[in-house]
Order: sequence, then C-alpha cells, then structure tokens
Amino acid sequence: MTRVTSAEKIAAARAEGRPALIGYLPAGFPDVQTSIDAAVALAENGVDVIEIGIPYSDPVMDGAVIQEATVQALANGFKVPQIFEIVRGITERTNAAVMVMTYWNPVLRLGVDEFSRRFAEAGGAGLITPDLVPDEADEWLAASEKYGLERVFLIAPSSTEDRVQRTVDASSGFVYCVSLMGVTGARTEVSSAAQAVVDAAHNAGAENACVGLGVSRREHVEEIGAYADGVIVGTALVAALRDGGVKAVGALAAELSGRA
Repeated sequence: MTRVTSAEKIAAARAEGRPALIGYLPAGFPDVQTSIDAAVALAENGVDVIEIGIPYSDPVMDGAVIQEATVQALANGFKVPQIFEIVRGITERTNAAVMVMTYWNPVLRLGVDEFSRRFAEAGGAGLITPDLVPDEADEWLAASEKYGLERVFLIAPSSTEDRVQRTVDASSGFVYCVSLMGVTGARTEVSSAAQAVVDAAHNAGAENACVGLGVSRREHVEEIGAYADGVIVGTALVAALRDGGVKAVGALAAELSGRA
C-alpha cells in the first residue's frame, strides 16, 4: 500500500493554485461503516486530506456538534483499535491523505509505538495532537520517525513567538493554526486572527500552515485560501452527516471544494 502524505496533497493543491481542503469526521459516527463511507464521499468530492477524530470522553477542544457525535460513537461501542479498520477502509478506496486527530491519552493507553505501527500499516499519514506539545512528545517524535508518520502540532493566537518556533520545528506535514480562542464550531465569519497565526507560522519557517475552527462555507475556503496552505472544515461536515447522511456530506464537500 502506498501511503499518501498530507504534504504531498497540499503541494499538489498548491500546484493547482488553490488551498488544500481538509475535512474532519469523527471515527465511528454514527457507526464504523458509515464513517468510512462518509470519508470516502469527502475524497470523491474534492477533499484532499481526511482528518478522522478518535472519540474521547472529555473532548475539551470540541464544540457541541462534534461532542454529541463522539458521545454517540462511544455509546454505540466504538473502541480505539477500530481506528485502524476505519483508516484502512478509507485508504483502500481513495487517494486522499488520511490523518487522525486524537487527544494523547488513547495513544498512550494502546502504546505509542504499537499505535504508530498499526496506523502506518493501515495507510495513515500522520497524527494531529491537540493536547500534546512538542516539549512532551519525545516518544511520539521517535515513533513518527520510525514509521514515517507526519506530526501536526497546533498553534493559536495566544502562542508566543518561542512556542510558534518550537511547534513549527517539531511539526511535519503541516502546522494546524487555530483561528480563534475557544471550542470548535461553524461560524458565519472566520476570525480575523487567522491570518496573523498563519503569518507567524510561515515566518517561523512552516512550509504548510492550515487553518481550522469556524469554517463552514465556500466563501470561507476562498477567504482563508488567499493566505493559508490548507483549510480545515469539521463541524459543518459532522452536522451534514448527522442530518443528511453520507449523501449530504458529499454534497457539502462538493460545495466547499467548488465542484458543486
């Protein structure tokens, strides 16, 4: 299996004169097979990088829509090792890069090396780790090098210049730029802080800086794409899956990517 990286997909989008489109969905929502099918629908409708979130019992960064979806996935019996089945199910049917977003505790519980090995074998590109900072990531840095996985750390409007530099230096694939303080959620306007965070990442040497939190419409993608290398959409896609199933997810992805 040839693994596709987020860096490759972002570079390909850049060559086409556009930002990469990154779509988030929770693993196992509403069930394992539907979460695979929904992710495939993203790839079929212009999404370059697929971000699959591991449901967590205390998702401090997530807004209500994603929290409710992850709670439902857990209630339906989702277990962390099923993430590898989901990733493999997506990589076997698409040429999208597949990232997993996860709080760090589920990885620690399974074992960092074990998780990384199985994730790489399933075709995964890398991990986005919202509650892990580079200073505390030695085990992950080693495992990611061993298995050729991308490391995506986060920076925010509150990040100091030193923190931005350390985050950029430790990241590979892309740097996740949080565009506003607070939890995730679709918003009518994208925070004006987004460009400042992206500029800080680029100034620190980041090749790829992608913006998440608050993106829900095609205009947002175009607005952010003027300065960012990738645009991350989560809550709006999860709401589409909740309300209209796989077909609705594909339709929203086509609209966001400009294919509709």
